[in-house]
Amino acid sequence: MDLRQLRYFVAVARERNFTRAAEQLHIAQPPLSRQIQLLEEEVGVPLLIRNTRPVRMTDAGRLFYEQAMQVLARIDQMKAAARRVGLHQRSVLSIGFVGSVLYAGLPTLMRKLRAHAPELDIQMVELMSMQQIEALKEGRIDIGFGRVHHGDPNIAAIVLREERLAAVVPAGSPMARESTPLPIEQLAGQKLIVYPKEPRPSFADQVLNVLYGHGVEVGEVLEVREIQTALGLVAAEFGVCIVPSSARQSRQDVHYRVLDSDRATSPVIFNHRINDNSIYIGLVKRLIEEMYAENPSWLHAHNLTRFEPRQ
Repeated sequence: MDLRQLRYFVAVARERNFTRAAEQLHIAQPPLSRQIQLLEEEVGVPLLIRNTRPVRMTDAGRLFYEQAMQVLARIDQMKAAARRVGLHQRSVLSIGFVGSVLYAGLPTLMRKLRAHAPELDIQMVELMSMQQIEALKEGRIDIGFGRVHHGDPNIAAIVLREERLAAVVPAGSPMARESTPLPIEQLAGQKLIVYPKEPRPSFADQVLNVLYGHGVEVGEVLEVREIQTALGLVAAEFGVCIVPSSARQSRQDVHYRVLDSDRATSPVIFNHRINDNSIYIGLVKRLIEEMYAENPSWLHAHNLTRFEPRQ
């Protein structure tokens, strides 16, 4: 088994098509098929189901795919790290984030990180929560800040806080006449705008689950790609939207009301690879503890429960 065969298998598994994978790899299809066959013979079990369109992985193939991605990502990390050391370049920390965490917490953390590690080259990558999990396993990012729980055993997840959800309603709506917490039942029958449209599961699913969990049946559901699009449609009176409380006041021509329910929350989750012993992972954890210990005003304004250091 060699790295070339792993890369070939990952390409076929991703494309779910031998022809497209061969084009991506810039090789002919017969040699690609032969290398995958040799790989399966060495592993001892089938990895792909070829008589379907698209090509599907077996259970063994799915396990092998996850492990192959980690091996290849680790190899790429080793090469990049060696190159940086050899060229005396700065250390790099790639951080994945969902856009809504920029409204509270993350900017403060980044300022602290720059102050404590001026030698560090911080790269920010905007990714949806589930995209961050794949990016972590592939080595494209080092840590992530998302909002969706996952069950991946290779990724450690720390819930930093549970943030209140708020309804965003058109300025001319009857619900905009008050600023008190909004009884969630008042959203029944409303046209709901959710984001992101994909990938799923996402914050959109969290919002829908909160409403259904309260027995609230909305009207039509409109899916859009990002929060700013959703808020713009609310301003145009296309419907209502649910956002994390920290995103309130991000637009002035709509009205915000926190939902009146302790169960209407969204987590902020810090993710990193299991057993990643980088000094910078430890530093980020320490700075998070420090930031929460300072009791910033946004923490009390927007959250029900918060991360407790060293619990």
